[in-house]
Amino acid sequence: MTILIDQPDYFGSDVEAKTVAVNERELVLDGEFVIPHANSFGHTFRDYDAESERREGVENFYRKNHIYQSFDFVKKMREEYGKLNRVEMSIWECCELLNEVVDESDPDLDEPQIEHLLQTAEAIRKEYPNEDWLHLTGLIHDLGKVLLLPSFGGLPQWAVVGDTYPVGCRFDESIVHNKYFKENPDYYNSAYNTRYGIYSEKCGLNNVMMSWGHDDYMYLVAKENNTTLPSAALFIIRYHSFYALHREGAYKHLMNDEDVENLKWLHVFNKFDLYSKSKVRVDVEEVKPYYLSLIEKYFPAKLKW
Repeated sequence: MTILIDQPDYFGSDVEAKTVAVNERELVLDGEFVIPHANSFGHTFRDYDAESERREGVENFYRKNHIYQSFDFVKKMREEYGKLNRVEMSIWECCELLNEVVDESDPDLDEPQIEHLLQTAEAIRKEYPNEDWLHLTGLIHDLGKVLLLPSFGGLPQWAVVGDTYPVGCRFDESIVHNKYFKENPDYYNSAYNTRYGIYSEKCGLNNVMMSWGHDDYMYLVAKENNTTLPSAALFIIRYHSFYALHREGAYKHLMNDEDVENLKWLHVFNKFDLYSKSKVRVDVEEVKPYYLSLIEKYFPAKLKW
């Protein structure tokens, strides 16, 4: 299908409408950004069946993720980490903490996460030079992966990274490696295993519990520290790993009108998040002053994490 991206007025008139062509497996956007044909391992992006050195580890990751991400687990994590009482630091300090983090769920890249953050942000900056909020969103969208570090509890990878999905309702078949949900206790719980589960039609994604990980955590950090980023930025941060929605079209029955508008921006962002992954390095010191200025514009100097 084809989706026309009509950009909301409050983002300014400099953003051009773009056409998104979507089918079952591909997302292609028109524009200057050139989508590569292969990831860092020479395979198509998000190919979880490709024979590579990471295939077995990625599948094992999703087995654990799908078994343990229950409604009760998510509720417990949100209550615990929602306190934001572990560390106080700036956004840039958090970026630097990611130097030692590699995402085991990602079949496309094995570089430290700060490389991916800057690749994403710089790709967006090139194509959307006037949308500084989107540049900053590219930089910070994965900062929640600090949950892997000891100072943040040292959570296991399956509780931090990977595709996200709602809990409290039926697990959609489009979720990668969905066969492992049969070992999740919620799979057999009649309160959680129907189309709507505990939710209602058009209830709004803000009222839906998502599997716990870096997306939801960074959303909580940004929101509770009173960022001035627009709602579309918060939507991108919280749902950028929700591939069942923005790639496969699942769970749209839970979206309200605001979600529908913000999803248009997430489709734009997703291209850069997914396809900017490469071995091409970004000069951190060269771009650092620009991103520090954006951080100062949209965030307090120190945040509670």
